[in-house]
Amino acid sequence: MRTIWQSLLFAAGLAASVGHASASETRARQILDRFEHANQWRDHVLVAAHRAGSMQAGKTLYPENSIAAVEGSIAIGAEIVEVDIRRSKDGEFVVMHDSWLDRTTNCKGEAANYTVAELKRCRLVIEGTGAVTNETVSTLREMLTVTRDKILINLDNKLDVQALPGMIAVARDLGMADQVIVKENLWNQQRIDSVKAALARTGGGFQFMPIIADDAVHDAAFAEQVGKAFSPGAIELINWRAGTETLTETGGPLFSTRMRAVSVRGGWHIWANTYAIVNKPGGFLSGGRGDELAVQASLPAETYGFWAERGATIIQTDEPKAAIGWLAANGFRVPYAEQARPAEPANTASIN
Repeated sequence: MRTIWQSLLFAAGLAASVGHASASETRARQILDRFEHANQWRDHVLVAAHRAGSMQAGKTLYPENSIAAVEGSIAIGAEIVEVDIRRSKDGEFVVMHDSWLDRTTNCKGEAANYTVAELKRCRLVIEGTGAVTNETVSTLREMLTVTRDKILINLDNKLDVQALPGMIAVARDLGMADQVIVKENLWNQQRIDSVKAALARTGGGFQFMPIIADDAVHDAAFAEQVGKAFSPGAIELINWRAGTETLTETGGPLFSTRMRAVSVRGGWHIWANTYAIVNKPGGFLSGGRGDELAVQASLPAETYGFWAERGATIIQTDEPKAAIGWLAANGFRVPYAEQARPAEPANTASIN
């Protein structure tokens, strides 16, 4: 099936203008070329590291959403890091998934009740062991600075859509708005209109990625509508795991032949998620075919291979090293122009 699928895309690839990446370009520029020219790179699956990429082989090596995790993801060759954005008491954007600090730091209470200076006194912890590290809560500006020229960064907005202009303003001030991907859930025309209005106030020069989930949307027609409204580089598709279904056999209603055709016409990537959700069954966002199946059950073909065969050319995962390794070994990755990358850290983040 994969050979047939790639053959169908050949004509579309010829029709597009070809991006020419070279070793003289920054790593981020080379990645951006593949992100922005989906039809030229249907034979390459980009890997996004969820919450910056804190895990390897089922073990948490770094605190989630930490600079150490980002540096590790850059070193192993991930193309995108996903981080979560909230706001401090004094109005600065900070990198934090939960509204409360208790799970991910050695502090207690709501992040919004702490100033940045107070948050800097908190230390991030290793989930599972509770080990306290020397990593601190990062501001958005600090996190962007670490990723500049090295990797794309997906900002998961934990505030409302009205916060997007402020986030992009920080990236624009650093001269790296083009490396930033922001995303919002879309499910009807009213939501499309409200997000479009917020983005209009933001200005251009960044990447917007819609999210569509199969609890609200059941066919490719809405995705085509969304594609025309936003001209995105990618659309994130969610296949919620049904309670009575162990493993999806089809990928659900959104990962259809028609969706793949719509993505080609629109020139956007299909983004799939294999990462875990706490206290939910494995593969909760991927019809049961998540990282647990790939790594703990040693069935990566049934996870990364399954979603790649259904048209996914971006996979967001808690296990970026495992995903990259399997995809590369099985012909789903095209090497980049030769360019030195930092060595993968030998140890985890410093622990007190």
